[in-house]
Amino acid sequence: MDLENKEELSSEVIEEITEETVEEEKPARGKKGRGRKQKIETVEEKPQSEWTERVVQISRVTKVVKGGKKLSFRAIVIVGNQKGQVGVGCAKAAEVIIAIQKAIADGRKNLITVPIFKTTIPHPITGRSGAGAVMLRPASQGTGIIAGGAVRSVLELAGIENILSKSLGSKSPLNAANATIAALKALTPFNDVAKKRGLTMAELLN
Repeated sequence: MDLENKEELSSEVIEEITEETVEEEKPARGKKGRGRKQKIETVEEKPQSEWTERVVQISRVTKVVKGGKKLSFRAIVIVGNQKGQVGVGCAKAAEVIIAIQKAIADGRKNLITVPIFKTTIPHPITGRSGAGAVMLRPASQGTGIIAGGAVRSVLELAGIENILSKSLGSKSPLNAANATIAALKALTPFNDVAKKRGLTMAELLN
């Protein structure tokens, strides 16, 4: 009998000790959990802009002045939202980062709207800028963008998916980008042509 009483007492003491340790550990775990929740709540995601900037060229420019030479940087940046709006910006500054920021601001000021028809352009066209010229031709579905350099950057950020192009004349990235912008700006949508001819879109396309 004494042994049975001792075993019962020892089991009750062990249960009380385990309950006390569990109660002491619970608030510590709760504190850690609360701390983690507060950290997760403080993290805020920044809204992503629909505009995409792509640096085409950064060149070093030296200007001879009275006291010697003045060094600066010129940046050419393409800005677009891949939904039919694109622009080219060019700016100079004493630092590269400032030149890029000024070029982005300049590109957003000179945005144009591109008439896109079934992921390509409505008709063939050639654009010119200075000594450079760019020829653009519509392409069928699955062709992709057949272009390179600054011309490709302008067409991608404009949202065109299928097109053929050929750069003629000057190989300068600025001339090529400006010639591409001039060609896209001169495109005529099918809606305007149909109104001038007094036809519907179905009659014009058929």
